[in-house]
Amino acid sequence: MSLIAAARRRTANNSASPAAPSSVLPGVCAAVVVVGLAVSAWAPHDRTTWLLEVVWVLIGLPLAVLARRRFPLSGLLCCLLAAHALVLALGGHYTYAQVPLGEWVKDGLGLSRNPYDRFGHLMQGFVPAILVRELLVRTSPLRGSRWLAPLTVCACLAFSAVFELFEWAAAVIGGHAADAFLATQGDVWDTQWDMFCALIGATVSLLVLSKWHDRQLTRLAG
Repeated sequence: MSLIAAARRRTANNSASPAAPSSVLPGVCAAVVVVGLAVSAWAPHDRTTWLLEVVWVLIGLPLAVLARRRFPLSGLLCCLLAAHALVLALGGHYTYAQVPLGEWVKDGLGLSRNPYDRFGHLMQGFVPAILVRELLVRTSPLRGSRWLAPLTVCACLAFSAVFELFEWAAAVIGGHAADAFLATQGDVWDTQWDMFCALIGATVSLLVLSKWHDRQLTRLAG
């Protein structure tokens, strides 16, 4: 009987092995984020600006780690959150107006400003859309509801507006010292553009990733 039990255990372990990468993925994403933060913290352009830009990562990463057993995140969301964290870390290191990648795009396309800030706000809608969607699907009666997508976009816009208020408070408190954090680059409509980019990012995210996200949530529930 012991041999039969051992064989069954081996069979169970072999059948469970394809799921192993998904359990490893969150740890890999967390490690990548930690390394990215460490690199970005090395001699940044402005230490205060760096802290203001990455504070969301410093708060969110420990929360995700602490809740990993009780509320594990889908693999798609883990990858998106890690990518967003790296975008924030890069912007914090150089400041959004001086990221070299944005300067190359600016020179190559003949733009009047460094577009990395716009990209950052697209990500501010693209990634939180999946985060909000996952929270609503798993903790509310909205799964399969026609209201899921509109409410997700509204939540992303609300977060974008809160971030703009955060920037306003930084400008009031820090004065010209907060210019690097604001990254307006002389655009008087920068706040409106930021929220519009978040809206576009959230909408595109839901259109492109919703079905993939549903499959991952079903697998996670199973």
